[in-house]
This record gives sequence, structure tokens and C-alpha cells, in this order.
Amino acid sequence: MSIALIDYNMGNLGSVAKALEFVGARAEVVSSGKELTGFDCCLLPGVGNFGDGMENLKSRGFDRALPEFVENGGWFLGICLGMQMLLEESEEAPGVRGLGVFPGKVTRFPAVGLKVPQIGWNSARFRPGCKLAEGLPQDCYFYFVHSFYVPVNERFTLAESEYITPFSAVIGSGRWLAAQFHPEKSQRAGLRLLENYLTLAGGLE
Repeated sequence: MSIALIDYNMGNLGSVAKALEFVGARAEVVSSGKELTGFDCCLLPGVGNFGDGMENLKSRGFDRALPEFVENGGWFLGICLGMQMLLEESEEAPGVRGLGVFPGKVTRFPAVGLKVPQIGWNSARFRPGCKLAEGLPQDCYFYFVHSFYVPVNERFTLAESEYITPFSAVIGSGRWLAAQFHPEKSQRAGLRLLENYLTLAGGLE
């Protein structure tokens, strides 16, 4: 199985690559949308600003290549900012269009009581039957770092967390999957989620 790790100058590639190696997989870093051809699945990690992320994706051709990649049978996993950019827009960057795979707007946590950004461990409750949750206990903990969130939507929210307000911890539809938390920093639970993703994509038995 061939795994692409997308480099658009805004992702923690080293930690994600090491986490994949830990579960028995090896990824190849790609820095252009043209390089995605021939891979079975890809991961889009991300930290930073929504507007900068979209600008960098577009400059490297990933905004066009990713939909084509999934349409042709590839599996996608977004992480943190890599999840948020799947939506249509974000309050972080007014006027900047996201990839639009999922409807809606990424929203900033209100400054009410708790500190923003959320930094640290938080539980996630998966929807019944979610394949990414195989072998994971309900309400298991993952590591989050974010000031903006994807609102809960019954059409595509696969796991829900709460910090000030309920939000989507995992979203998905078909071969498009993404997590707001960092599985590469989430110890056993994060590694198991990566294993489940690769199993879904056909890369692990």
C-alpha cells in the first residue's frame, strides 16, 4: 500500500510519519498535487491559519488534486487544520474559500470561562458503528490544540467532543475522513485510530 504525506509547509510531518511507522506503515512525502497519482491513501496534517493553509494548498495544486484523488478511489485523512480546510469557509479567514468537501463554516470558540485555544486532552464520543473507533473505548481521550472548531452536523460528524460548546472531533463521508485532534500525539488511542484508518484503506490486515 502506498501512503502519501502531504507537505504544504504547514504540517507536523515528522511526528505523523513516526506514528505511521509505529503502526507498521511508511509514508512518502509529496509536495505537489501532481505527485498524488498512484497513491492509495493520503494524510493532510496541519497547524496554523486557515487562510495561509488554503493559499499553500492552492499554490501546490492540492486543491484540485485532492478531490480527483478521492474520486479515483483514494482515501483521505485530515488532521487538525487539515480537517478544517475541508469545510466551505472559516471565521479565521473571512472571504477565503475552503475545499468545500463538507458544508458549513469553521467557528471560533467563544471567550466564555475556559481558555482559548483548547490545548490538551479531551474525550471524544464516536457514533455507533464508526469504523475509525474499532477497538477504542467510548469517551477515550485525544490531544487537541485549536481555537476554531467544526460545529456538530448529524450528516457528517462521526465523533463529538465538548469544550465550551459541543464540536466535531471527527468528521467523515465515504473516503473523506478527518480528525480535529492530533492522533500522532494521542498515544495509544491515536495510534489505534491511525491503524483503523489504514485498515479501512486496505493497507493493514
